[in-house]
Amino acid sequence: MDEVTQISAQITELAYALDTFYFLVMGALVMWMAAGFTMLEAGLVRAKNTAEILTKNVGLYSIACVMYMLCGYAIMYPGAYAGGVFQSLLTFGSGMLSSSDHAAADVIASGGETYYSGLSDFFFQVVFVATAMSIVSGAVAERMKLWSFFLFAVLLTGFIYPVQGFWKWGGGFLEVSGFLDFAGSGVVHLCGGAAALAGVLLLGARKGKYGPSGQINAIPGCNLPLAALGTLILWFGWFGFNGGSVLKVSDVGEANAVALVFVNTNMAAAGGLVFALILSRFWFGKADLTMALNGALAGLVAITAEPLTPEPIQATMIGAVGGLLVVSSIVLLDKIRIDDPVGAISVHGVVGMWGLLAVCFTNDEATIGAQLLGLVSIFCWVFATSFIFWFLIKKTVGIRVSEQEEYEGVDISECGLEAYPEFSAVE
Repeated sequence: MDEVTQISAQITELAYALDTFYFLVMGALVMWMAAGFTMLEAGLVRAKNTAEILTKNVGLYSIACVMYMLCGYAIMYPGAYAGGVFQSLLTFGSGMLSSSDHAAADVIASGGETYYSGLSDFFFQVVFVATAMSIVSGAVAERMKLWSFFLFAVLLTGFIYPVQGFWKWGGGFLEVSGFLDFAGSGVVHLCGGAAALAGVLLLGARKGKYGPSGQINAIPGCNLPLAALGTLILWFGWFGFNGGSVLKVSDVGEANAVALVFVNTNMAAAGGLVFALILSRFWFGKADLTMALNGALAGLVAITAEPLTPEPIQATMIGAVGGLLVVSSIVLLDKIRIDDPVGAISVHGVVGMWGLLAVCFTNDEATIGAQLLGLVSIFCWVFATSFIFWFLIKKTVGIRVSEQEEYEGVDISECGLEAYPEFSAVE
């Protein structure tokens, strides 16, 4: 091997190591979003349901990791079925990962085509599927059976999510059709929102949420500082969510792209929060903190479909529209008696749709037809399959706790302990 070839090989190996490390760090940031969802939901539910919501979030993350390893990853990335709708069911069970990965000689021989570890890709993808399932957790909070929720988590993370993920990111028909979804406004967030909507429709509202004469009764969360902390953790983790989706950082062009994605992600969140706060002030006469927090998350969801092509001012306005939409959607869902304690359906479902359509305003390659095709396909698939699975669970083991258990709080009935025992009445 001559000196030039040797130097080139060393540069290739160094770039591979840098991109793999970057991918892993970005994946770790996305994993930290699990803490954000946990804290946000724990702050927005009542104290008597806190331990159960914490258990749900740590449990769903672990279930997602196991199911995606066993079958989800293979379903989503089958390799040989580009352009299709359903890949071979033979992929079930073939997703068990081995500890082997790319050898240095293979990386060098690829000529730059292989630029990060395959296992780092699995790690980055598995934290995404856990994010989609976390969305469902908050929407069904305070009245769902814990183990019924876990059963659905197995189905969503092992089958429902990977199928529609394959349609776009695995080379399926949405990718071939020109549908654009950079980091998952549709594949992750609309998916989670649609699954949550199906569950809430079958589950029903919390007792006391809606009165017999049409009145809507507020049920405040127990810990708004915790909810604010959870939102900021999610904001922080979103830099990995969007930034990591650039996939590499080892050359000037890609490094500049990562920087732009970080800036646009941050500006969209800021725009969403400011406009949600302004709208809530005009609408309710008060600066509603929960609306502001959901406005920031809405801005993040909105920019996720395309954080690379907008200018920062455009990203801010895309987030701002998301903030306006989420406030309106939360109010509308309450009017039609769809009870979502944390606003997850509005933040991730409604604004996820806006994010997919907003791509057309900044990316010249986007077409409204392809974006609508992706939007409708993802929503219909996830909603229909989720509704079927939720219905089957409801008819077999049930999905809702008893009225007495709901009144006492699901911490005791589902977990046997309380998050705040010193505040509980002693008989």
